[in-house]
Amino acid sequence: MGFSFSDATATATTATATTDTATAAIRTESARTARFLPTDGVPEWLDDIAGGRALDWARERSAETESLFDGDPSRDELEKDIRAALDTDARIPYPVRRGEHLYNFWRDGDHPRGLWRRTSLESFLSGAPEWEVLLDVDALAASESENWVWKGAQCRYPDYDRALVHLSRGGADASVIREFDLESLEFVDDRPFQLPEAKSDVSWVGRDEILVGTDMGSGSLTASGYPKQVFSWRRGQALREAELIFSGHDDDVAVGGWFDATEGFERLFVERAIDFYSSRRFVRTDGGLQIIEVPDDCRVSIHREYLLLMPRTEFNGVPAGGLAVTLFDDWLAGSRDCRILFAPDERTSLQSVAWTKSHLVLTLLHDVATRLVTLSIGDWAEGSIPGLPESASVSVVGTSSTRDDELWLAGSSTLEPATLWLTESGAEEAPRVARRAPSFFDATGMTTRLHWATSADGTKIPYRITGLLDDDGGGREGGADGGADDESGAVSGENEPRPTLVRAYGGFEVSLVPGYSATRGMGWLARGGLAVEANLRGGGEFGPEWHSRAVKLNRGKVYEDHRAVLEDIVARGYATPETLAIRGGSNGGLLSAVALTSYPELLGAVVSQVPLADMLRYHRLSAGASWMAEYGDPDDDVEGAAIREWSPVQRIARREDRPYPPALVTTSTRDDRVHPAHARSLAWLLREAGQPVDYHENTEGGHAGAADNSQVAHMEALIHSWLWRTLS
Repeated sequence: MGFSFSDATATATTATATTDTATAAIRTESARTARFLPTDGVPEWLDDIAGGRALDWARERSAETESLFDGDPSRDELEKDIRAALDTDARIPYPVRRGEHLYNFWRDGDHPRGLWRRTSLESFLSGAPEWEVLLDVDALAASESENWVWKGAQCRYPDYDRALVHLSRGGADASVIREFDLESLEFVDDRPFQLPEAKSDVSWVGRDEILVGTDMGSGSLTASGYPKQVFSWRRGQALREAELIFSGHDDDVAVGGWFDATEGFERLFVERAIDFYSSRRFVRTDGGLQIIEVPDDCRVSIHREYLLLMPRTEFNGVPAGGLAVTLFDDWLAGSRDCRILFAPDERTSLQSVAWTKSHLVLTLLHDVATRLVTLSIGDWAEGSIPGLPESASVSVVGTSSTRDDELWLAGSSTLEPATLWLTESGAEEAPRVARRAPSFFDATGMTTRLHWATSADGTKIPYRITGLLDDDGGGREGGADGGADDESGAVSGENEPRPTLVRAYGGFEVSLVPGYSATRGMGWLARGGLAVEANLRGGGEFGPEWHSRAVKLNRGKVYEDHRAVLEDIVARGYATPETLAIRGGSNGGLLSAVALTSYPELLGAVVSQVPLADMLRYHRLSAGASWMAEYGDPDDDVEGAAIREWSPVQRIARREDRPYPPALVTTSTRDDRVHPAHARSLAWLLREAGQPVDYHENTEGGHAGAADNSQVAHMEALIHSWLWRTLS
């Protein structure tokens, strides 16, 4: 998924530029005079998630979209190929260390709902591991007549004798929690810890005690639908009799508790999430719960005797986006001494931290390329992990922080499949290759380039374009993966315009880094398309300020950045507006919907998946109230007016006033995070306005949009086939 742009020869570029200037003037005038459809025409029954009338409408629209490809062998073949890639045994089974075992959750053609399983390190490294199956979700679903979707498990440390298994009906965020015995490999039936379907939060304290936050009736949930209270629940006790540990406020996002069972450092913590980026954390002491005194926007990590400080704004001498360490007990006693371990610069940011027994491992981004730094615990001497490819985006996928220096790393790039590495030497030696994933498409001759577009306020916005690129593309030729760095601002029309697919997100401090996608490769790159990934403000690629510049009243900067990238791609000749498509999901689906309704003339096709779209009432739908720190409060006069300027549902014009490119809108009936009414309302109004729109609603899948490999393959084949059909 990425970006695209076009132009052919210098002569053609000049002619096209002249035509585009005249066309742009007409389009600008049409944008000024466009009349928006009133939203009161959207029927209320579309809000009824599982209502019969809404589901009938969704099924009818979905069938219409499916029928576009009746008898299309290329779509069927693509779905078959994607399904084979998703199911192949050659994929990497990413391990999670739990005591003496490595755990893994695995889906394939024979087990579409999946197997929870484990093996030993020795067996895993043999290349042909012998897996012990703990739970067969397909068999469980069949025996209980439920459409169970795996949502994870929490194993009890340090004995790893019990687990709290999370199972969702159809992929929703809300899940059922059931206690599982890791010795008998059966669900516990003697006074088990068990919770009905809810957005619950649980943590082991001991074999016979857990911390729990769940739906316990009136007053137990926040306005966002998450737990507001933390209870200590003992085995055999009725849940209503559990001891209340902490209660937050109705307008908090959520409240949660967890127990750190590290030997010698056993502690109980509570966190009150005030908004998406602000939290207050407490630790239980002999005197009760004591607040950890840091600013609400400062993230913390407690490991053994250490406290890490990661402020989003400058605090105690630690710069915004920096990292400092101090002794936890000293901090609680009032000391404010700390040591800065990392200070960001304009192009380098801290993404995450991970502990091993002897090291603290930092994952950094420099110009959206990853770099790992190791710090020796205690003297904090800096080191690096040798032998990792510079072109790959590398991340820490697992450690054994109390056991040893075992460190699992995974890396890939847009054109290079994933590799799994293991080091047990405290990051002093090159890690060994534990697994390599196969290639799923022919990338021969493909390269990646890094470009920088200039946004409306002068900010430089990076994006990477990948595919069969021409020799001279307005920037220096990159290698197979990382690409050249062209910041000159110069553009060139010496490229052959091609279908180009742009992916961007621009929100919630999420960083988009290059990575291998079999579905994108097979569905797009291998068929001659160009893929673009853009790093807009609102993300976390350049630290917290890169995000905070584009929230609430400044949300429009995300769309200015997006537009600048689209225009830059076209100016460099990679695509024309007619061959340029965008795709995004969730907040990225909102981005796609804003582009459709705010600058449609730049685009040839738009895919908006599980999107937010009705932004004047998003805070009243599902978990929407939890995102007001990002978008603003629609009920506030100032913030509401700003939202109205870009909210897609409120800005749909009739086709005779301002024609839009074709759009594909998708969602899931079981999405209890972003209400399906967003997608339904968007598609309804586009149809009413006479704009070309196709719609697809999966009955399962939750916010992911698909519940198993079969559904993923079907949706990916549908989306890519729709894009090629539309752009051609």
